[in-house]
Amino acid sequence: MSRLKFGIFLAPIHRPGQNPTLLLRRDIELVRYLEDLGYDEAWFGEHHSAGAEIYASPEIMIAAAGEQTSRIKLGTGVTSVSYHNPLWAAERMVMLDHLTRGRALFGLGPGSLPTDAAMLGLSQIDTRELLAENADIIMRLLRGETVTAKTRTHELIDAKIQMAPYSDPLFDVVVAAIASPTGARLAGKHGIGLLSIAATLTADGFSALQHHWGLLEEFAEQAGRRDEVDRSTWRLVGPFHLAETEEQAYRDVEHGIEYWFNYLQHVAAFPQMDVRGNTKREMIDFINSSGIGVIGTAEQARGQVQRLIDQSGGFGTLLVQGHDWANPQATRRSFELFAQDVMPHFQGQAQPMLDAAARAEAVREGQAAEHRKAVEHMTQKYTAELGRG
Repeated sequence: MSRLKFGIFLAPIHRPGQNPTLLLRRDIELVRYLEDLGYDEAWFGEHHSAGAEIYASPEIMIAAAGEQTSRIKLGTGVTSVSYHNPLWAAERMVMLDHLTRGRALFGLGPGSLPTDAAMLGLSQIDTRELLAENADIIMRLLRGETVTAKTRTHELIDAKIQMAPYSDPLFDVVVAAIASPTGARLAGKHGIGLLSIAATLTADGFSALQHHWGLLEEFAEQAGRRDEVDRSTWRLVGPFHLAETEEQAYRDVEHGIEYWFNYLQHVAAFPQMDVRGNTKREMIDFINSSGIGVIGTAEQARGQVQRLIDQSGGFGTLLVQGHDWANPQATRRSFELFAQDVMPHFQGQAQPMLDAAARAEAVREGQAAEHRKAVEHMTQKYTAELGRG
């Protein structure tokens, strides 16, 4: 495995009633800040109802963030391909690949909010079946094929993408997974990556991590794409909020954690994300005690990352879930502490410095004695020279 990468997954979940213009600009500025801190990726969701997840188009967010950044990769997390003409979805990503000069990432999913699908007259069964159909069409188009196909929502006749991708041969494409094997099956069939959105948010999602990768490899083998799948393209999502002390972290998240729980418990209709707690303290304690995430220190965060590595058998990128648990200032500080004290331990940067410090400490007494002797020697020599003068 190559060094572990890190990023952010922005659904986002913003409390309704705030200034949406300000929220959108603040999110773009956060991504720019994360690039400065050394994060590798930022992913933007697609939702159309429920008032909190306010990106109607992850592609537009990528275009806006792409103009404000130069290095960080930017992904659709995810494009709800069940809602879209697969030809246009593929075309837009190729265009973004050019506009960002190879920094665009394409996440595929069925659409998570039933209230979105309902406005299009689609059931949850429809969206999952359309995901499989459209993912097949999209991958054929992205690989240069001419496609004639008909789904229950769209018909393509001799469809072909008019530009080759900027990336050679193709930008990363991933499919979303929660607890069921659907995502792993599609990823293996098409030889693409996996995005485990609820890697820690459900007990089933966490326990299934290693099983999902095994399924992905089995389906890739059946499709003749075993050599195309690699753990480095596997991304896991989980929530964190860090501060210098656990007590400070707890105080920070009192700002907004109650709405986040309320949204998952009472508004968004995806029961797989079963979070529990009635008071702020119960909610905060639940995050840590359940293993969902970390509200605490960098040391606790390092333990959580290692736990995910051990459970999964290894993956390529950890995406910190974006949330408004804390105010914007404390949120930025959390990401800074994560970059400062967590990321280096999984990227080969921390241990050499720790080893150097340990080596210096081990020989300090002897070196200090030599230093004192050298000072004494030179002092005596200088005194003698003065005496001869």
